[in-house]
Amino acid sequence: MSNDAQSQAGTAEGQGPVEISIDVARQMQEKREELFAEFEIRDEFPPAVRSEAKSRTEDIQSEIEDELEHRQDLRDLTTWTTDPIDAQDFDDALSIRENEETYTLWVHIADVTHYVHPDSEMWAEAVERGNTVYLPGYTVHMLPPVLAETVCSLVPEEDRLAHTVEMEIKKDTLSFETVDIYKSVIHSNERLTYTQCENRLDDPDAPLHEENALVYELADQLHEQRKEDGSLVLNPSRDRAHTIIEECMLKANKAVTHELMWNRGVEAMYRVHPQPTPDQWDEALREITELDGVNISGASWDDPRKAVNDALENSDSRALNKIQRAVLKVMPRAKYMNDPSGATTR
Repeated sequence: MSNDAQSQAGTAEGQGPVEISIDVARQMQEKREELFAEFEIRDEFPPAVRSEAKSRTEDIQSEIEDELEHRQDLRDLTTWTTDPIDAQDFDDALSIRENEETYTLWVHIADVTHYVHPDSEMWAEAVERGNTVYLPGYTVHMLPPVLAETVCSLVPEEDRLAHTVEMEIKKDTLSFETVDIYKSVIHSNERLTYTQCENRLDDPDAPLHEENALVYELADQLHEQRKEDGSLVLNPSRDRAHTIIEECMLKANKAVTHELMWNRGVEAMYRVHPQPTPDQWDEALREITELDGVNISGASWDDPRKAVNDALENSDSRALNKIQRAVLKVMPRAKYMNDPSGATTR
C-alpha cells in the first residue's frame, strides 16, 4: 500500500479498510509536515539515491545465481515469513527441523549489505536518516522503498540473498549444541500474517501447520525458560504467533553474540535493562498488591520479577494496565553496554 493510500485508509487483520475523510487526511498531512520540519526528517529521496536503488533491482535472478558460488543454497529448505498484515517488507524468515535430541532452527535475515555498502549513495543517505520512522498511516523509509520492498524483502516464491543463523538447540536444556552463521540463498514458501499463523496452528490439515506447531513448541519453552531466569514479561496476553517471532529472534541474537564473543573474539554490545533498587521494587509491589483483583502466589515473592510476572498472569484482566504502569514507573531506561553483568538482558 502506498503512503498516499495509507493516508486515506487503514487495515486491521480480520477487518475491512477504515475510511478517513478528506479533512482528516489533510490535517494528518499538515501534522506530518510540522513533525518533518521540527525533527529535520527527510521524506523524499534525492534523485541520485533513487536512481542507484532502481539500478540495484535490475537483473535480480542472474545476480543471485552468480552468488550461489559463494553462499549456501537453502532454496529446498521449507521457509516462511510471519509479519503484521500491513508490513511493507519482510526482513526475516524461519525454518525448523526436529531431531532426536535437538531442534535445528534457522533464522534468515535479508542481506541488505549486499546491496547497500559504504561506497554507495544509499549508504550515505541511510546514515543521514538513521532509521525508518513510522507514523499513523505513513512511513518514512531509511532505504528507498523500490529497494526495501523488492530485493531486500523476503517475498514468497522468489529467491533472495540472506544471512542465516543456523542453531542446533538441545531439547533438554535449550542451550546451543552448535551455531553456524553464513551467507545463503533462500526461497520463502509463503508469507503469513500473525492471524494466518494462528489459524495454521489450529488447523492440522493446513500448509505449514507442522512447521508452525514445531517452532511454537520450541518458542514456548524458550519463553518459559526466560521467565524462570528472571525476565519480565509485561504482555502476558501475547498470542502464539508473536511468541514464535520474538523468541526465535532473541535466540538468534544470542547465537550471534555467542559466536562473535567466544569464537571470533569480537566485543559485542548488549541492550541491558538495569534493575530497580530494592526500595523501588518494594514501591512497585506495594502499589500492585493494593489493586483489586491482583493475585500473587507465595512462591514468587523470592524474586520481584517473578512476583510481577505472576501478578500479570494470574490477576484480573482489568488490573493489567495498572500493574504494567507500576513496574514501568520504577524501571530504569535500557542501556547499550559491552558488559551486561548485574542487569537483565533481553
